[in-house]
Amino acid sequence: MKIVKIGAMWCPACIITNKYWNDVVNFYKDAEFESLDIDMDEEKTSQYGDLDILPVVIISENEKEIGRIIGEHSKEEMLQRIKEVVKNEEK
Repeated sequence: MKIVKIGAMWCPACIITNKYWNDVVNFYKDAEFESLDIDMDEEKTSQYGDLDILPVVIISENEKEIGRIIGEHSKEEMLQRIKEVVKNEEK
């Protein structure tokens, strides 16, 4: 599983997400993580389509997107939403 977080330095919601992002990374130790900045990593982020609301967390399995979490969420909400995406994929 790969989890990509896309944000921006100027985005208040991204700054809040950054405060707990290491906790999310540590919770999913088997996942590959990548953090991208929409302005600095334009070439990479352009492949993900509509990124009007930040942050965006994209969950993929075998190079296929299986879930997308958009906007600001608490650490608990983020962990729960990732868990739901992974659980639904396993069905």
